[in-house]
Amino acid sequence: MRLGVVCGVLAVLLSGAVAPAAAAPAASEPVYDYAKAIRETVWVDIGHDGDGDGRSDRVAADIVRPGETTSRVPVIMDASPYYSCCGRGNESELKSYDSAGKPVKFPLFYDNYFVPRGYAVVLVDLAGTNRSAGCADVGGTSDVDSARKVVDWLNGRATGYSAKTGGSAVPASWSTGNVGMIGKSYDGTIANGVAATGVAGLKTIVPISAISSWYDYYRSDGATFGFNPDGLAQTVEARNSGQNCAAQNQVLRQGATANGDYGPLWADRDYVTHAGNVKASVLLSHGVNDLNVKTIHFGQWWAGLNVEKKIWLSQTGHVDPFDYRRADWVDLLHRWFDHYLLGIDNGVQNGPRASVERQPDQWVDQSAYPAANAVATTLRPHVGGTLGTSPASGTASFTDNPNLGEDTWVTNPGSAALTYSTGTLASDLQVSGTTSVTVTAAPSTSSARVSALLVDLGAATIRNFAGSGEGIKTSTAENCWGSSTSGDDACYRIASADVKKVNYTILSRGWADLANYASLSQERPLTPGAAYTMTFRLASTDHVVPKGHALALIIGGTDGSFIRGPAQPGRVTLDLARTSASVPLSGVIPAATTHPTAVGGDHVPSAGRADLR
Repeated sequence: MRLGVVCGVLAVLLSGAVAPAAAAPAASEPVYDYAKAIRETVWVDIGHDGDGDGRSDRVAADIVRPGETTSRVPVIMDASPYYSCCGRGNESELKSYDSAGKPVKFPLFYDNYFVPRGYAVVLVDLAGTNRSAGCADVGGTSDVDSARKVVDWLNGRATGYSAKTGGSAVPASWSTGNVGMIGKSYDGTIANGVAATGVAGLKTIVPISAISSWYDYYRSDGATFGFNPDGLAQTVEARNSGQNCAAQNQVLRQGATANGDYGPLWADRDYVTHAGNVKASVLLSHGVNDLNVKTIHFGQWWAGLNVEKKIWLSQTGHVDPFDYRRADWVDLLHRWFDHYLLGIDNGVQNGPRASVERQPDQWVDQSAYPAANAVATTLRPHVGGTLGTSPASGTASFTDNPNLGEDTWVTNPGSAALTYSTGTLASDLQVSGTTSVTVTAAPSTSSARVSALLVDLGAATIRNFAGSGEGIKTSTAENCWGSSTSGDDACYRIASADVKKVNYTILSRGWADLANYASLSQERPLTPGAAYTMTFRLASTDHVVPKGHALALIIGGTDGSFIRGPAQPGRVTLDLARTSASVPLSGVIPAATTHPTAVGGDHVPSAGRADLR
């Protein structure tokens, strides 16, 4: 094909005619033979000695790149701890190698699709995992530097070697230095962390269902979810023999204190505080019903970014867009990487910033997230169960029962929770953004938890996000995205929406330990009978409560579906005059008259879901 182009231009020149200027490419095309791609591993020195063996740790960067060009190419990178322990994607793909240790299988479709289009794909084993030296530190400096130093190496600022120990220096002479990081869950989290360093050469990131602050993965405004980072570290290190990570795991165990205090370990893993350093563009996706990496993560990260950015919000749980909106996602990724890594002016950065799934497989675009016309509206609970904008007075009490969870609170709260409703809506009401709840609460004991829910009371058909597929069901049929080899095929099983009819939808949740009313960094003992005021956040969302439904605020103690209860559960009394919710709303709150009551039919979420994949 290239020879034909050259001969055609030569014929025009010999005829004396002036050849027209070549049009700029609209998109990269699959012009390189994937079967002839170069596959290699380079071990990059990250400047840490996490396993204490006296040597600087090197991480394995497995590379696949076009073999038919001498031109430099940009890089799509996925840095992960899961390439040998747990797998990537809906089919849990692992890396594989030939007898000489050369990489054969690159999980996911990125290599199959993008290498023929002139990209290199680099899959990095985080320190302490698969073939990398060191130890996992679950979002800390070593984790982040496992990828940041590879970005540096691709830009000539760090040293890569031909072997895990010893070997010779290997330059990345084939790299343009333009890097885009992508990944779901832990992988996308590392992309966030690397972007927060402001490293030069990182042009874009695509975090999918990713953590923005590890505190908010393991804790929530003082409350604890019951699992800790040292367990995750041991899981991802399990198949990497030869290193001793006991000391590093002990650091994680001690730093993640048993209470919900925000301490130095969490501060070191809080990327939101450094969001202002991000220079890379951001293409973000998240399921608004993700009960694993909860949605506060995308909300606070998005709010802190001051770069070109777009967001997809699905009705799923912890699911990759490749498995709920495949063709559109691949097309968007193609245009996104073409623009930010190849410099193609395709306009992908323009147009609506947000795309939101309103009903299963029904998407709408918004000019902004939160919605441009959403206004923080103060809603107040009133004696009698109404929820409105007028001032309130009086008190109301609930008795903490850690054995009960959110679904019981909605359908049959008894004395365990308090329900306040707007009444039937005369028009649609959109909740778009992050809600905060302020309570003034007097506990009867010296310890107390407070939890809150926003609930759409009304029948609907939604994705079954609490099911085994978290909103998708996977068939045996496949479709293919790119080129294949005998060891690395580009075909993946097709997923479709798993739907469920419900009588109510919990659209946002939040949890707090009242002992952290004055500071998240240090809990304080509570005096029984004394009143304490605390503000805590609910999960970020974008949800339309339809006409004929009602919006409810439910406040209770320990939400047993998620958090650990206090040492002494007791009775908690709210001062309603000083209790409210600040909800980002677009629409009209009615004068509450009728109050629909939910009756069964919704999900029962998995308590304390801790599978970060």
